[in-house]
Amino acid sequence: MSRGGEPLEQVMGRAEEEELPKYEPGALQVEGPAAGRAGPLMEAGFLDSYVPTNGIGMHTMRSLLQSARVVPPGELHCSQWVEEPTLLVTRFEYANLFHTITDWYSAYVSSRVTDLPNRPNVVFVDGHCKAQLEQTWEALFSGVTYAKNFSGPVCFRHAILSPLGYETALFKGLSESFSCEGASAQSLREKTDYEKTARLSEFGEMIVASFDLPQDDIISSKRLNGINVLFVRREDYLAHPRHSGKVESRLSNEPEVYNAIDKWAKGQKCKINVVNGLFAHMTMKEQLRAILEASVVIGAHGAGLTHLVSATPDTKVLEIISSMYQRPHFALISHWKALEYHAINLPGSYASITDVINELSNILKGLGC
Repeated sequence: MSRGGEPLEQVMGRAEEEELPKYEPGALQVEGPAAGRAGPLMEAGFLDSYVPTNGIGMHTMRSLLQSARVVPPGELHCSQWVEEPTLLVTRFEYANLFHTITDWYSAYVSSRVTDLPNRPNVVFVDGHCKAQLEQTWEALFSGVTYAKNFSGPVCFRHAILSPLGYETALFKGLSESFSCEGASAQSLREKTDYEKTARLSEFGEMIVASFDLPQDDIISSKRLNGINVLFVRREDYLAHPRHSGKVESRLSNEPEVYNAIDKWAKGQKCKINVVNGLFAHMTMKEQLRAILEASVVIGAHGAGLTHLVSATPDTKVLEIISSMYQRPHFALISHWKALEYHAINLPGSYASITDVINELSNILKGLGC
């Protein structure tokens, strides 16, 4: 496995296999009872039941568990002890916002279900290069390091194996059907409803809090200067060493649609601010503020819409979906956040400007505009 954390420009062309771990027997050792000799931590049947591959070609977390051995007390040989709770995380698509948020969510839920009192440290058990989203990992958790930064065997007092992002509801919801009703954390605090969950809303609040954004102040002043319509744009970016830097267009006339909405908004009686959501040119804090301040979020199907996890409960969503990308990512996030969701399904990738403006106009009428 490569060392990880290198600048992207230095490792262009590196194969993905070089960035993912391969484990020898005993790579993970767990101290067990004094009686008996070293043996597997778990049997194959247990792994099949609780960590199935489910079509994941290289299930690194399962491989780590397969390598695990129980050893008697006194047989752990450590060059370093880590006393604080630590999440062991293996990432795959680490530069794409949607896939990275599934990793963040997995790490967040792992912290919640193990009832950690504080934000844990994170160790990347992979050799991916440094990506822009790594700064958000550092904001969300107490510390971030790469496994290969350790110079010898490391012992953890409390290690937590974070499930792969592919194992989260955010990803599984794309292919599996399960009943889950969302609500805002505030609404459930005011009125308990055991049929609904605020887990995704709480996760979004954690992201916002990590950047010291005054969420309550932003919400209270949200419409003092008009209604913000955030148009999330798709931009080219270099995602990983095997990427060309070009993203596929999912709205072929996106610039025309944006310009038409901006022009139309200027002619309305109520004040509408159309915000150009060029997220690739914004810091994470700026992106989150734009989401919080938006009354309406509009955009073509794309990773930038994953920021809806941090949207306020009164946010309306309008997704423009090309016929080639009819996937429920953002309809599900909206549902699990209890956001009002609208979609325009295109016969191809070209949107009728009239249809988009009519749909947006109807949404804004619900906001008194």
